[in-house]
Amino acid sequence: MEKIELVVGRIGKPHGIRGEVTVDVRTDEPERRFAVGQTLRAQPPKGSASTLRSVTVTSHRWHQGVLLLGLEEINDRNAAETVRGIVLHADIQADETPDDPDEFYDHQLIGLKVENLEGQPLGTVSRVIHGGAQDLLEVRTPAGHDGLVPFVKQLVPEVDVAAGRVVVADRPGLVTPLED
Repeated sequence: MEKIELVVGRIGKPHGIRGEVTVDVRTDEPERRFAVGQTLRAQPPKGSASTLRSVTVTSHRWHQGVLLLGLEEINDRNAAETVRGIVLHADIQADETPDDPDEFYDHQLIGLKVENLEGQPLGTVSRVIHGGAQDLLEVRTPAGHDGLVPFVKQLVPEVDVAAGRVVVADRPGLVTPLED
C-alpha cells in the first residue's frame, strides 16, 4: 500500500529544562499524529545545525492551548534549542481518511475538478494553502488563471472526493476573472 507524507507540525521554542518543545500544530488530529511512540520525519530548516532526520514522541500534553512534546532524541533545554524550526512529517496510508467526514487531506483535494453551483466546470484544485484564518483552495482555470477560494462552507458547499469534484459558489473575481 502506498504511503503519503503529511506535514503535522513545526517545532517551536523549548519549554522548561527537560527538553520539552512547543509545537505549531498543522493537523486536525494532534492526538493521533503525536501519540506516544509515534516516529515522525524531521526536516530541519535551511541553515540549521541539526542533524535529526526523525524523532520519536515520548510524551505529549497541552499547556495553555499549546502542545508540548517530549522527544526521545531531546533530553535538555540546550538540545531543544537546536531543533527549533524543524518541520515534522507523518506517514499515512494513501487510502486513509480523517476521522471527521468534513475534513480532508491535501492529497485528496488536489486534482479534483471544480464546478460552480450550476455544474459548469471552473477548473481544477491545484494546491491547498494553509493560512492563518482559514485554508485556501487554489483553482487553476482552463485559461491558466489561478483563483484562491477560502475553504469555508459558504463558498465550498460540497466536496465529493469519490466523484472527483468540488462545488464552489463562485463570485466574480474569485475563480472567474472580473470582466473588463
